[in-house]
Amino acid sequence: MSSFKISVSSSALTALKSRLEGTIFPDELDGAGWDYGVPLADIKRLVTRWRDGFDWRKEEERLNTVLPQFTRDIEVEGFGILNIHYIHQKSEKVDGIPLLFVHGWPGNFLEVRGLSIAQFDVVAISLPGYGFSQGPKKKGFSLVQYAEVSHKLMLSLGYTEYVTQGGDWGSAVSYITREIASRYGGEHAKAWHTNSPFSCTPYELEGLSRMEISFQSGYFKQQSTKPQTLGYSLADSPVGLLAWIYEKLVGWSDSYPWTDDEVLTWVSIYWFSRAGPTASLRIYYEVMNSGQGFDSQSTVPKIPMGCSLFPKELEWDSKKYTHLLTHLHSWYPRIGNVVFEAEHDSGGHFAAYEKPELLVGDLQKMFGKGGPAFGVVSGRNGYSN
Repeated sequence: MSSFKISVSSSALTALKSRLEGTIFPDELDGAGWDYGVPLADIKRLVTRWRDGFDWRKEEERLNTVLPQFTRDIEVEGFGILNIHYIHQKSEKVDGIPLLFVHGWPGNFLEVRGLSIAQFDVVAISLPGYGFSQGPKKKGFSLVQYAEVSHKLMLSLGYTEYVTQGGDWGSAVSYITREIASRYGGEHAKAWHTNSPFSCTPYELEGLSRMEISFQSGYFKQQSTKPQTLGYSLADSPVGLLAWIYEKLVGWSDSYPWTDDEVLTWVSIYWFSRAGPTASLRIYYEVMNSGQGFDSQSTVPKIPMGCSLFPKELEWDSKKYTHLLTHLHSWYPRIGNVVFEAEHDSGGHFAAYEKPELLVGDLQKMFGKGGPAFGVVSGRNGYSN
């Protein structure tokens, strides 16, 4: 294990400024608004700020101060050793519950900024190919490998028993935390919680289509079929990367008041990432071509599971939210052993970032005294003096 501080080179900052100065903007139709994509005025404003006013060094110092960061070498079967970046925020309690937080795309470790939970030791992994983690160099790095590296990280920290939380790629949709629950549940993974509680077997997909879900699938199809083609634009153009991610931050959140500097910090993490922004896209291709994803018929994990439901989660239209919930309850047996559920009237895809107080409250209710998963980790309940 090594302590880690973000330290982007001066030459990388100079190169970014040079690219921003040479930006060529597209035209825009009168009154287009968001109908055609990100408004030109938004991108021009953000580019001006990124080029002339945004202080990355200040953000770098802030992140290094508030987030305890580390790196560790993890060997992944068939892929060698990857150097993994992670946040490790220990509880003030001596028996804090080990909680592995798994982000997705276009998320990153920044999502745990508000998840300072008194009774949990929070570990937020930067998935391989994201942020400051090394990316795989071989084809085929899919759910099994993401689960393996996440699990081995927890073991390497001395957490032989732990719980997980995640959304997007960290969610229950036959994704990473589900894979962890299936492979390591019982002996090591003791419970899991998600804010994206979908199981997407053909049966569920048929039901979802009848409910006219508002899943914005254009990005997904591109990233799951030709990520390399898209990657040339994202790796070469900071403005292209900005527009691609900004669209999702705004469109997938529930009217979250993003500041320009928040957006630019988020996008800068991708621009300055160790493996480059293209690496973060490849999980889509690997999962969709591995047989491990949506339509896989993996065993339903038996360990306790919790679900937090937010109305602006990107898979559904909030106007149909109540209608969907009545169907979702009937799907729970196909997702996992659901012992806890909370429904909220606000919040979107980035729940840990948008509504940390709600997510923290749900985790405390699920794992706290009187909760359905209290005491699942031996000797750790986060309540000792």
